[in-house]
Amino acid sequence: MQSAFLREKAFMRLVSYRSKGTPSASPASFGILVEDGVIDAQGLLSGEFTSVRRVLEEGGLARLASAAEGRSATVALSDVVILPPVPDPTKILCAGINYHTHRVETARSESAYPMLFTRFADTQIGDGALALRPAVTEKFDYEGELAVIIGKTADRVAVPEAMSHVAGYACYNDFSVRDWQRHTSQFLPGKNFKGTGAFGPCLVTADEIADIRKSVLQTWVNGDLRQTASIADMVFSIEELISYISTFTVLHPGDIIVTGTPGGVGLFREPPVFLNVGDHVVVEVSGVGRLSNLVAEAGEEH
Repeated sequence: MQSAFLREKAFMRLVSYRSKGTPSASPASFGILVEDGVIDAQGLLSGEFTSVRRVLEEGGLARLASAAEGRSATVALSDVVILPPVPDPTKILCAGINYHTHRVETARSESAYPMLFTRFADTQIGDGALALRPAVTEKFDYEGELAVIIGKTADRVAVPEAMSHVAGYACYNDFSVRDWQRHTSQFLPGKNFKGTGAFGPCLVTADEIADIRKSVLQTWVNGDLRQTASIADMVFSIEELISYISTFTVLHPGDIIVTGTPGGVGLFREPPVFLNVGDHVVVEVSGVGRLSNLVAEAGEEH
């Protein structure tokens, strides 16, 4: 089923950002990514929308797209710091062991239900930001993933209707602190250190991609291809994840589902290969974008 947003014809690539030189705690601006930069969106429609999340909450994608039609960039990319496309989601839910190749490399048996864990919004970073390797670990790893951004409230949604709740997609790198992840059977500690949830560079509205299942996810470390998989290789599809999750918690506009990583992570290479300070990690999903981050030691990022 096509997304409701496809029928609205709201083709856009939305970014959140702040101007260079402003404090990191400053409120985020947002805009529409175009060839020559960013169209600042807060001035469109008389300031009706103040953030990407507010656009989604108010069902304003089509109105925003119409207001921006034919306009040129008002902000140069060189003048801004790119933030996570949705800096303030109410929920981030991540699927673990959700590609067949990753399940095989982990030696996990098949499961009847998705494995899920949460990530906190304040752990997220944008494209070009430093991914922070905590001082407490030497087992810092990459996980290239596809993020799905919810566009309208999803409450006990049936699988056939699930895609109508998708606003768009982005790349994600679920940087993982493997020893902390394995302290117990619960993944949460290893997935929530500061500066480890790379998300972006933009929210690509669902109408830009005819069939996300045909997209290919790839991850490079210092130019070396480490992961490659079709989105269709997921164990539980996007529709199944939305349906399952929305059965036990209501998904709101701007909420994020991080859909899992394919085989090829550093932990399960022979021998294991973890990330070092200075490593350059790139996640690309065809049709969605390219997310780039350098690894730095936590505490040395300023």
